[in-house]
Amino acid sequence: MFSHIMIGTNDLEKSKRFYDAVLAVIGAKPGMVDRHRVFWRANGGTFSVSQPIDGQPATRGNGSTIGFAMASPEQADQFHAAAIAHGGVAIEDPPGWRGGPGGMYLCYFRDPDGNKICGLHRPPKA
Repeated sequence: MFSHIMIGTNDLEKSKRFYDAVLAVIGAKPGMVDRHRVFWRANGGTFSVSQPIDGQPATRGNGSTIGFAMASPEQADQFHAAAIAHGGVAIEDPPGWRGGPGGMYLCYFRDPDGNKICGLHRPPKA
């Protein structure tokens, strides 16, 4: 359904360092810089940060969340830990299972620009 996700940043270099570390957990190679944007590709998807082309400051979307698929709870924990170690801020409940039996394993953090990011693992259906 989606071709890519792009979010705004006010500090391209800081965002690149942050997402290089965080997205490496899910197999992305370091981001490719294209003028005022950085692109990462992994698992058939593209994620990007961009300085706004209208010259206005980037702002986070209130109520928006960008979710990345995790292969396991352990990968979600690593994803979260990499984010916190590189300037992200833990938010909501600590990483863990939500929704009872057959639920989802979730972790949430805000990136250095305040964007809400989620790591989500769904167990295989029995």
